[in-house]
Amino acid sequence: MVEMDLKPEFTTMRSTRRSFIRKAAWLAGMPAIIPASVLGRNGKVAPSNQIVVGGIGIGPRGREVLKSFLSQTDMRFVAVADVQKSRREIVRKTVNRHYGNEDCTAHGDMREILDRKDIDAVLITTGDRWHAPASMLAAAAGKDVYSEKPCAMTIEECRELDEAILRHKRVYQAGTQRRSVDNFRAAVDLARGGKLGKLLTLHAGIIKPEDDKPDLPGEPEPDPEEINWDRWLGPAPVRPYNKIYVGGGWRGHKGLAAGFKVLEWGSHTVDLCQWAADADGTTPVEFEADDGTIHARYANGLKLVMRLAGFKGEGDWLGLGTCPVRFEGDQGWVEAGDYGKIATSDPALLAGGMPAAMSGTDASRHVRNFLDCVKSRAKPTCNSTVARYGHVACHASAIAWKLGRKLRFDPTAERFIGDDEANAMCSQPRRAV
Repeated sequence: MVEMDLKPEFTTMRSTRRSFIRKAAWLAGMPAIIPASVLGRNGKVAPSNQIVVGGIGIGPRGREVLKSFLSQTDMRFVAVADVQKSRREIVRKTVNRHYGNEDCTAHGDMREILDRKDIDAVLITTGDRWHAPASMLAAAAGKDVYSEKPCAMTIEECRELDEAILRHKRVYQAGTQRRSVDNFRAAVDLARGGKLGKLLTLHAGIIKPEDDKPDLPGEPEPDPEEINWDRWLGPAPVRPYNKIYVGGGWRGHKGLAAGFKVLEWGSHTVDLCQWAADADGTTPVEFEADDGTIHARYANGLKLVMRLAGFKGEGDWLGLGTCPVRFEGDQGWVEAGDYGKIATSDPALLAGGMPAAMSGTDASRHVRNFLDCVKSRAKPTCNSTVARYGHVACHASAIAWKLGRKLRFDPTAERFIGDDEANAMCSQPRRAV
């Protein structure tokens, strides 16, 4: 494991800016009178202490996360890159309206943002295919990364992403924000704290897995200034343009979306189960699918069940919201969902009080955790290694569902045992970006 740098360049850089202001004033023979706003008085954060952020591929979900960034006073959002002109203009105008100026710039190529020396971190909310490649490019450029999920398209890409973040000593936060939402955290605390007794079964809500959809019929490509189709595809295989893809209808298509829909919710709910099981550095060792339900088992015998929840709460769930999880021990159980609700087998388990109601899609505290770690160089709650193993568990589950047979898995080698067909699905061709 690579340790994070204890002398962060972020702190050094910001200190240098402040020192420069004072030295410049002294050399000019002038008293070092600096506006209070520059030094961070009167409730303002000094520019020298602000984290400078750029955005890559910010669509509807990305704009929701962006709101959480813009609400933070120690952060300044300065640029957006998107291959679709209409989307980057929406973000540019939103940010400039927020700040009351025209400082935010819009770009058609992410490299224009990654090349900027003043940008400390990037928010990546592209489609699945770009999450890992863009994150690795950003890390190589010295940027810290907040990336939406699924964070990687394959088991191999999960490993590559984690290794790149560690190698470049960057702060990385996966957008699995439910780790920062109170009712989910309370449920995990009960499981990890032994309040449920010995854990027996973890339940993760997923939507129904589906096979890849056929390619859409080709249409004339748009002007690259409006939509750069080749850059939109990025690492994905070449295919004919269709406006449905760029309008959000890329999900479910091979090379564009990850894991036969298992990762749509599983990247959140399996992540929470991994956390509850204290298994952030490993995965289950067996996977077997039964229609829409996927059964897994950890080396210590703990069971993980990925079962249908759906947007209408299908299955034997309590109706506490989308992306539900349930942890069962030999002395009790707890269940939580996206409506900010939590239920337990015994009210005494929540003797300390009910957690504050908070939507499971609210990224505000998750963003705050990321920004704090950019400053401290600590590891965020959903750092690249945490994301790696939770995602690998989801990908292995999806492969077991696709092949329709029980698979044994080695968490250390991140390979299936004695199954060449399954191992061939641990990676996929990727175009150079």
